[in-house]
Amino acid sequence: MKAIVFREGSQWAVEDVDTPVPGEGEVRLRIIRTGVCGTDEHLLHGGFIAKLPLIPGHEMLGEVESLGEGVTGPAIGTVVAVDNTIHCGECGACLKGRALFCENFVSLGCNAPGGFAEYVVVRAAKTFPTLGLSPDVAVFAEPTACAMHGVDILDLAPASDVLIFGAGPTGLILSQLVRMAGAARVTVAAPTPSKLALATQFGADHTVVVDRDDPSAAIAELHTIAPKGFDAVIEATGVVALLEHAVGLTATGGTVMVYGVASEDARARLSPYEIFSRELTVKGSFAQAFTLGRAMTALRSGRISVEGIVTDVVGLDDFGRALSNLKDSGQVKTMVDPSLWRA
Repeated sequence: MKAIVFREGSQWAVEDVDTPVPGEGEVRLRIIRTGVCGTDEHLLHGGFIAKLPLIPGHEMLGEVESLGEGVTGPAIGTVVAVDNTIHCGECGACLKGRALFCENFVSLGCNAPGGFAEYVVVRAAKTFPTLGLSPDVAVFAEPTACAMHGVDILDLAPASDVLIFGAGPTGLILSQLVRMAGAARVTVAAPTPSKLALATQFGADHTVVVDRDDPSAAIAELHTIAPKGFDAVIEATGVVALLEHAVGLTATGGTVMVYGVASEDARARLSPYEIFSRELTVKGSFAQAFTLGRAMTALRSGRISVEGIVTDVVGLDDFGRALSNLKDSGQVKTMVDPSLWRA
């Protein structure tokens, strides 16, 4: 089969690899679409939890093509979203109910073969039938599950005032989920007006354009919107400078959430005294565990909309364009469809 393979030295190529065979408890999926995420670029450069060589792609939607031993469902032909995480259930973290920090954590597309390929093998128990949900919506199950885990960790009080830095796919989904979780007002700040227009479409009360080179005007405007600070500030871009501003924008007793993925060697300057004296809470959100079913429910209900988020669909042979799109402010979300191939 054809697959994208990441190798040492930030190299990638479309390669011919063996088609995987499902083992006991597994199914093989024919990939329909896999979402391209900013994390994929970190993985390309050996960051995050990359184990190279790697077939990346963790936001998978596929059709069940064959069943491994002992598998009775989902039936062949069923379209499913995939929970790409695997936990051992036996290590110290798992036995404490903290499976996301499993000492033997496996994440398909991150440290095990994923969905930028024609086929992928996954555990049958980790598949979620779409039940007629449009593929263009169902493919957002994994990023929605990650965002939902973040909102769970955030633990908003009812009628909270929330600021989100970032209007990429995650920021747009978070802006809707925090409303479901109790936010009375949602403000989204990002550099691209077209993405902020989507945030407004999805229900954001305020949007603020942030100049990447000089965010001072945007920070001043945000202080005007919430003079005493926001109850929660979510940094969903991985930009360290915005995280540094987040503390000053947070209300006394409020919460700063680090959601965006920065490089492992990135460092932020935060004031310990301000965190101490104003009793601020700083939280992180890493991936997802046990939220994909709820994510599918939210997408199926229509309460979470993804209309307009997909701005490009590429074949495996156009993966370079997908990577370029991650740096193009006019692009929101790119999908890889292995059935597309240039003549």
